[in-house]
Amino acid sequence: MTRVISLGGSIVAPDKADCLYLQRFVELVESLLVEDGAERFIIVVGGGGPARTWQAAYREVSGALGTAPDDGQADWIGIMATRLNAQLVKALFGAYCKDDVVTDPCAGTTESLFTGRVLLAAGWKPGFSSDNDAVLLAKRFGAKTVINLSNIRQVYTADPKTDPAAKPLDSISWDAFRVLTGDVWTPGRNVPFDPVASRNAAEAGIDVICAAGGDLENLRQILRGGAYTGTLIHA
Repeated sequence: MTRVISLGGSIVAPDKADCLYLQRFVELVESLLVEDGAERFIIVVGGGGPARTWQAAYREVSGALGTAPDDGQADWIGIMATRLNAQLVKALFGAYCKDDVVTDPCAGTTESLFTGRVLLAAGWKPGFSSDNDAVLLAKRFGAKTVINLSNIRQVYTADPKTDPAAKPLDSISWDAFRVLTGDVWTPGRNVPFDPVASRNAAEAGIDVICAAGGDLENLRQILRGGAYTGTLIHA
């Protein structure tokens, strides 16, 4: 079985690399690989704090120079941050990860792209976040679910930071979720799951589980089919 995890950059590097978390995450995945010799993991890493910091710098300096910042350039800056984070995680998996970090989820053959037991991927091109790369890889490798790990525990009926009446959801349909988040992507936008990725996942019949990336015991429960805290987004 191939598992696909969209690992939020805010978990890997909220401002700088979270070394203790990375150690615990790698240890968990490696323990699961030992438990099940047929299991494989595709881990798509986001840009996190470094992406937002450098995108903000680009916008600030552009404004000071009297030029309007370009969303495409801002996206490329974020993409480069995802690639740095993914290269770090790849290195930590050592021999389990034999292949180069995937930067184009549509290139090559499935056989040549993934020869080890862990595959790392990062941002591809402007227009969407690394969540969409996770959806494209899930579709390509036959995974029915993407596990989306971020700094939120569940999807809410509204933004809990601005609406005290917002309630957490155990499950929500793709149609209802897309009403909450809309269909427009802007670089650095902070939503539970990228709107472009949401549209593609809905069309492909792929479910997404949104859960707190920092709770690794909860992740183990998700991967082993146990009870978990999170939100299932489904058709």
